[in-house]
Amino acid sequence: MKIFTGSQIHELDKYTIEHEPVKSVDLMERAAKAITAAITDEWPSDKNVIVFAGPGNNGGDALAVARMLLDRGYDVAVWLFNIGNRLSEDCAENRRRLTAHSLMKKFTEVTTDFDPPRLDSGTLLIDGLFGSGLNRPLTGGFASLVKYINQSHATVISIDVPSGLMTEDNTANVQANIVRAHTTLTLHQKKLAMMFADTQPFLGRVKVLDIGLSEEFIRDASCRYTTAEEADIKGNIIRRDPFAHKGAMGHALLIAGSYGMAGAAVLAAEACMRAGAGKTTVLTPDCNRSIIQTAIPEAIMRETSSGRCFTEAVDTEAYNAVAIGPGLGTDEDTAVALMAQLRRTACPIVLDADALNIIAAHRTWMQHLPAGLILTPHPGEMDRLCGNKSQSGYERLEAACDMAQRLQAHIILKGHHSALCAPDGSVTFNTTGNAGMATAGSGDVLTGIIAGLLARGYQSARACLTAMYLHGLAGDIAARQTGEESLMASDIIRHIPHAFKQLTDDRQ
Repeated sequence: MKIFTGSQIHELDKYTIEHEPVKSVDLMERAAKAITAAITDEWPSDKNVIVFAGPGNNGGDALAVARMLLDRGYDVAVWLFNIGNRLSEDCAENRRRLTAHSLMKKFTEVTTDFDPPRLDSGTLLIDGLFGSGLNRPLTGGFASLVKYINQSHATVISIDVPSGLMTEDNTANVQANIVRAHTTLTLHQKKLAMMFADTQPFLGRVKVLDIGLSEEFIRDASCRYTTAEEADIKGNIIRRDPFAHKGAMGHALLIAGSYGMAGAAVLAAEACMRAGAGKTTVLTPDCNRSIIQTAIPEAIMRETSSGRCFTEAVDTEAYNAVAIGPGLGTDEDTAVALMAQLRRTACPIVLDADALNIIAAHRTWMQHLPAGLILTPHPGEMDRLCGNKSQSGYERLEAACDMAQRLQAHIILKGHHSALCAPDGSVTFNTTGNAGMATAGSGDVLTGIIAGLLARGYQSARACLTAMYLHGLAGDIAARQTGEESLMASDIIRHIPHAFKQLTDDRQ
């Protein structure tokens, strides 16, 4: 599914109005019906409903919703903030319709002074002040109004986006001046800002409402940002030849583990095998021998020249994919061996964990990295690779995109909505996964899955997308059994087969 920018959302509305054709005020009515249905499905009519409407089309939506709630027996009080005496055409029309309604007894149009209503725990506040067209932080009276809302105990429902939140880049925004919604009823599709961790406190629960915008525009419009949906991933899965043997299923090499960090190698190796690799070899220090061969008897153990860490590059002609980093350590000898290994390896390579930390500590080496790498940093690792701490999720995503293009690499920026940043500048967000996966070893599992898929013959972009989705889906299935609090990385591995099964059961 595509994620449009704020300007594209405006173009989509305009295209729908021109080509359906439909009047803009009627499209607003359609949106208001969907919003009203979502509200009435969840909140009873005994709630004290207060509507704060702004002067633009978001305010027009809110006024139309107020009228429809009156029709359904709700007690509704409305404040229309018309400070500049400039309402949008559709907002003005909905003001006329609302004030003409026989049940509308509590309507206040604010042009100068504002005497705020009481907002208590029994209040359902509908935030229709500003929508997706906002392009600068709120200031003055509206900033004070947002603070008043946020200090209250009311249940806040925001229409489309919480007022004060911009649809993409909130790096320079003033967080105190953004409405903190309990529920956001967003229209037609999620906005880019909704994919970042730092905006979640403002969004609450997000529900996407279909308002019937132009399918033709959505299909044909070019879009940098998309989400990975189950139907997309189902089409990615490579069928296993009934006559296949282990040699035909690919051989993956994992360079992982150091003294005291054998567990990372174990998790990555087991995930690699669960992802379908015919053979998996673990290159790790001899101190991990008994652990590796006991924990994963199916894997092949290959020793490094050192007893405690990786210190010497090896030949990789026998392998179809190489993953480097889980539990690797950051000794200087290991760092030198890493760069030597990258020069010697011709097959696809995944870099994670300490491999990324080594590069971050030797940033001048980045110009010598080969093209075609797959990097899987979490936010902290991404900041270290960039050499500075990003101030927002948007800024960090842009940094990852710039790096992916500069290195001609695929970068999976890990998080609740992991983002695959491709060499062409496009971004695909994952839609599976849960907070229980924020646990040690989860990233090692993802690395192992990617390596396994690469070994099986998946191309880099296909392997990354499929691995992200499978990883999150396995975590979701695990969370349904264990709950999020008790989920461990090994639980994700145990449910990789169930994730595969869910994606392939309906295939002929």
